[in-house]
Amino acid sequence: MVERVDNGITRTSGVNTWRAGCGGSRTSGSEGGPEKPTRRKPSRALRSDPYTEHPTDEGKVYLGIVLDAWSRRVVGWSIADHVRSELVVDAVQMAVWRRQPPKGRCVAHSDHGSQYTSWAFGTRLRAAGLLGSMGSVGDAYDNGLAESFFHTLQLELLDEHRWTSRRELALAIFEWVE
Repeated sequence: MVERVDNGITRTSGVNTWRAGCGGSRTSGSEGGPEKPTRRKPSRALRSDPYTEHPTDEGKVYLGIVLDAWSRRVVGWSIADHVRSELVVDAVQMAVWRRQPPKGRCVAHSDHGSQYTSWAFGTRLRAAGLLGSMGSVGDAYDNGLAESFFHTLQLELLDEHRWTSRRELALAIFEWVE
């Protein structure tokens, strides 16, 4: 049973699911790094690396998001020049601030990236009363919702321009997401 409540939070059988994710313009296979051998084409990888990587002339920009699994809306996001756990912790913090989910009634699902297995991420989930969830390692469908979002971002925004500065790209991502 799916139910929509006044504050915009959606529930399935009384529990809402959020999908915390990072995805990228560069993929390397279902797990591992760029050196991992794979027979798949890089653009057809089952799952992205556990971070976003969008180049600019100054360096890379990283994006972490939290998606509401029912509405497929971005409820939290964070942009940084690093891929440390603060990236995803800040995205979860924004989601909590915007939606104020009831304690114990919202599941935050993520992959097995180091950002999501970090002490800081787990602490933030517990402080917000969110229930953490992870799929099995290498599950091809586990990251589908986030991958769909990042694919659309790539097609509609990132592939359309060359970015000279991190600030320029961060502002463009902000405008596109919001």
